[in-house]
Amino acid sequence: MDAPQERRRYPRVKVKIPVELHLSAGSPQRTSIEEISLCGCYIETMFTLEVRTRVDLVIWLNQEKVTATGIVVNRYPQVGNGIDFVTMASQDRLKLNDFISKSSE
Repeated sequence: MDAPQERRRYPRVKVKIPVELHLSAGSPQRTSIEEISLCGCYIETMFTLEVRTRVDLVIWLNQEKVTATGIVVNRYPQVGNGIDFVTMASQDRLKLNDFISKSSE
């Protein structure tokens, strides 16, 4: 039987990196990213967000701060959320690309 076709636009790497989630109200939620690509990430959290929730992310790649705005695209209650990046500054995307390249070596 053939393996299922990969549908992702960019390869993901398994990593454990800190992230802060900023919602419209309240203090940031600190958690960690389990997988990341140039177009999104999977975060681990017991208190999952609803699909289509808009969230601002502050991602720490070693000592480099990268910010992005994302939309929650899937939800696994008490486990985590998949997030698509919808906006990210070009210099942050370059930092992320460099980090992913080094992490997948």
